[in-house]
Amino acid sequence: MTDLRVAAVHDNAGWCDTMCRAHGVPGTYHGGRVWASSVRTPMFYPDAVTLSPDTTAADVLSGIDAGPGASVKDSYAALDLPGFDVLFEAQWIHRPAPGRADTAIAWEVVGDAATLGEWERAAFGGEVTGLFPPALLKEEVRILGARAGGEIVCGSVLTPGDGVAGVSNVFASGCDSGTAWAGTLAMAAELLPGRPLVGYESDLEVPLGHGFTSIGPLRVWLRS
Repeated sequence: MTDLRVAAVHDNAGWCDTMCRAHGVPGTYHGGRVWASSVRTPMFYPDAVTLSPDTTAADVLSGIDAGPGASVKDSYAALDLPGFDVLFEAQWIHRPAPGRADTAIAWEVVGDAATLGEWERAAFGGEVTGLFPPALLKEEVRILGARAGGEIVCGSVLTPGDGVAGVSNVFASGCDSGTAWAGTLAMAAELLPGRPLVGYESDLEVPLGHGFTSIGPLRVWLRS
């Protein structure tokens, strides 16, 4: 499980880096201990991600703007960050590679800016936030959506990591969450076959019901 957790941590740091680069805010890997951005990252994305259980607060804080609004993903729930509060806690999750399966509704890979706007409206309660810029479509990530009645009703993101596939941003706005997770697994089997899946969630009920197991805690800190 330790190797899977490391893979999950590094895949997630890579996704954070990809998102930040798409916004013109590239981060830096510091000696295998932390990924960090020296300027504030897009909303919902941390300014630093720890890569080792031995990473210290000094390792993290030296690479970021640690003022109000700074956030840190403590990947091993091992840090003490004075001046920061715990925003939320979650669990890294893992699932063996899924097999191919039929889906209850039609899924697609988002491939253009207009569809990406539809995806954002579905994911964020009717708003186009700009969090997912069209530059992401040039990356290796797969932004997935499923339609019912012509409208995107659920979706997710797959990120190809080192021997694994990361699952994140799973949402259900017009269908049940079980349908969103089942469809994501089916798309992972089609697009990234044979890869174990990793990710993290605060609410484990649905992913555990789709074959995932918990492989360790994480914590996100925020400076108010």
